[in-house]
Amino acid sequence: MRFEPVGIEIEVDEEQTILRAAAEQGVMLMHGCKEGQCSSCKSFVLDGDDIELERYSTFALPEYELDEGYTLLCRAHPYEDLTIELLNYDEDMIRSGLPIQERNAEVVAITPVTHDLRHLVLKLVDPGELKFFPGQYVDIQVPGWDATRSFSMANTSSRESGQLEFVIKVYPGGIFSEFLDRKLQVGHRLELSGPFGVFTLRDNPDARLIFVGGGAGMAPILALLRSMAERGIDRPTTYYYGARTRRDLCFDEEFRRLEETLPRFRYVPALSEDEWDGEVGLITDVVRRHEPDLTGADAYVCGPPPMVEAAIPMLEGLGVVTKRIYYDKFTTTGDAGDSKVLEAESR
Repeated sequence: MRFEPVGIEIEVDEEQTILRAAAEQGVMLMHGCKEGQCSSCKSFVLDGDDIELERYSTFALPEYELDEGYTLLCRAHPYEDLTIELLNYDEDMIRSGLPIQERNAEVVAITPVTHDLRHLVLKLVDPGELKFFPGQYVDIQVPGWDATRSFSMANTSSRESGQLEFVIKVYPGGIFSEFLDRKLQVGHRLELSGPFGVFTLRDNPDARLIFVGGGAGMAPILALLRSMAERGIDRPTTYYYGARTRRDLCFDEEFRRLEETLPRFRYVPALSEDEWDGEVGLITDVVRRHEPDLTGADAYVCGPPPMVEAAIPMLEGLGVVTKRIYYDKFTTTGDAGDSKVLEAESR
């Protein structure tokens, strides 16, 4: 398997997807959901055509694009040598991948932080850390199911504590989130695989940072902000967090402490369905009110697909260059072949 225009070659087993094989060999390709729904890994097949695709959403890869030669690396199993043109990649990151690890972890704490968000803390059972970059995620095996769910770490490292922190939203009917809310207890063990993801802080010290998040999309942004505080990265930074009502807000005290630790950081929460003395309205409208010109900024967007899809063109319209918008869609999972059949589960 050869990737252009970067000239990287990897070996791919027929049982693997191209994305998984690349990750195992330390090649960090752009991706998001790994379920064939977000299109982040969409690429073009330059040479070869013997590829089998697992089920995917035609919103991510319409039939006419498949006919033209496009594919989704997260769903593609190759049966011959291929040359792939990467359409979305980061030259600074592509060779910086961390090895995928399979680990066991024990539940240390499950704490409600809002009516539907849970702060889950796991501790690795085996000695040694699980290395990851702040902003990345792991897959967690759902006990009793032949399925995994992906969740972003909210902490910056497992090196000293051996722990991983997550902020997970509870959805009715969600395979993992309902298990988390009803059955999972302190002392139970879970199987993990990772790290995955490219929602990591790029080195661009002169650029202003704009974070836009909603729901459990707080987790990777919290990790990035904690990492900035630990590393003393003092860039002009604003975090716009969208919630519906006051009961949907959490970690407020920590964000206020971060405003003291990072002198040029501002936290701007907004409520769309409640009255209070703070910002009100959809988070995209709040950003527009506060930011008439974002030329030269780096933007990081994380949350449910409708929010992400609304935020990207909004940020482009305010002057953020498209390639400097980094996003992580917390896509729903379910029947990826039918966009109407979705299970309410996210990472």
